[in-house]
Amino acid sequence: METERRAFLDDLLSCSTPSGFETTGQRRWLDYVEPYADETRVDAYGNAVAVSEGRDDAPSIAVAGHGDEIGLMVRDITDDGFVKLTRIGGSDRTVTRGQHVTVHTDDGALDGVIGQVAIHLRDSGDDEYNEIAEQYVDIGVEDGEEAEDRVDIGDPITLTTRVTDLADDRVAARGMDNRVGIWTAAETFRRAVQADAKATVYAVSTVQEEVGLKGAQMIGFDLEPDAVVAVDVTHATDQPESPGDKGSGVDLGDGPVVARGSANHPAIVEAVRSVGVDAEVDLQLSAAGSRTGTDADAFYTSAGGIPALNLGLPNRYMHTPVEVVDLNDLEAAAELLAAFAARFEEFAPFRTDI
Repeated sequence: METERRAFLDDLLSCSTPSGFETTGQRRWLDYVEPYADETRVDAYGNAVAVSEGRDDAPSIAVAGHGDEIGLMVRDITDDGFVKLTRIGGSDRTVTRGQHVTVHTDDGALDGVIGQVAIHLRDSGDDEYNEIAEQYVDIGVEDGEEAEDRVDIGDPITLTTRVTDLADDRVAARGMDNRVGIWTAAETFRRAVQADAKATVYAVSTVQEEVGLKGAQMIGFDLEPDAVVAVDVTHATDQPESPGDKGSGVDLGDGPVVARGSANHPAIVEAVRSVGVDAEVDLQLSAAGSRTGTDADAFYTSAGGIPALNLGLPNRYMHTPVEVVDLNDLEAAAELLAAFAARFEEFAPFRTDI
């Protein structure tokens, strides 16, 4: 990956953007796309859009990722000065104990740790994982009064992690879900603009996907594009502990994943697969018989029905602090979608033949 593109990804991964508190990451994303855009705009809740205007009669395509991540929130403060927790999105109670965290207060970042009883003091066999609501953050203060001077109810909290390069172009970090999706949307946009795509191209970074696809519901009605591709992570099940009955056959490094079924319009599926063949981009397939679990589910029921596709980026260990992706999958996804945008007029409009 080129140095500038990798720096952009690392910048996104360094931001803390739990659902409802996405501002820092949205600003960094806009900084990247603005030089290539005819217009950028942000709505009342922070959904960010970059626009490259096509010809007057040109169709329009949106490429979207969600800019929010899972997290935690201050639910209560005890008399002893410990911070009680609630979830933001689907935070995993099995990976939060014993972690460094950052409490994002109005006065700035505050360090803390999520306590874990030492193994020496736990009863033998007592290794059940407490619910998030039963866990707590220790910020080091003496009592509740001192804690209340530093922390407010409702302050968001994120795990404190770093970006780590592994072997063979693989990278581990918190929040790959879905920084890699908004990276792909932005990079697709840049490449489509430089390829002089004739269609109107929107790049979108939505908010609050992790709490119910809320941002996509808002922005779908606003844009009403002729088609939308929602780029999100999908489970790579090529690690040893993947349940056999939930295996997807998706491997890291084997290319982006085209979902089929439910929200995924058959004509877009066919078009993207054909573009992949012509561009010599390897693709994987996944089955979405009922739902994709991504913004595609909100987009395709907006504004009377927007033809949609969920393009997945293989990701190991989703919703943990050590999500792993292969940079080659990101590059391939941006190449594929930029080629699709450049040829979009060949395929639009999308209809179902009956």
